[in-house]
Amino acid sequence: QVRVVESGGGLVEAGGSLRLSCTGSGISFSVNAIGWYRQAPGKLRELVAFISSTNTTTYAAFVKGRFTISRDGAENTVYLQMNGLKPEDTAVYYCNAEDGAASHYWGQGTQVTVSS
Repeated sequence: QVRVVESGGGLVEAGGSLRLSCTGSGISFSVNAIGWYRQAPGKLRELVAFISSTNTTTYAAFVKGRFTISRDGAENTVYLQMNGLKPEDTAVYYCNAEDGAASHYWGQGTQVTVSS
């Protein structure tokens, strides 16, 4: 059974930093594509950052230069380092993992709140 669990969210002041973690079980995070998404109240879920199976990274324009996605195969974890946080970054952040059969698995999300 595949399980994806996010952690690391919290309350931070504008300009601060957080590191989110996404840990998988039943699926390898060292070779599969992993994406971080976010959803703010009343808005659609949107892609924040993505790391492909070949470790190519992609970022949404609104986080480029501030956020970094990386993976630690030994820990079976993908991280999202978020620097220079803004109030508009406030959202629930979700991790999505894609396995070799193109099935997708979502975590339960972790709340990030940035105060002004």
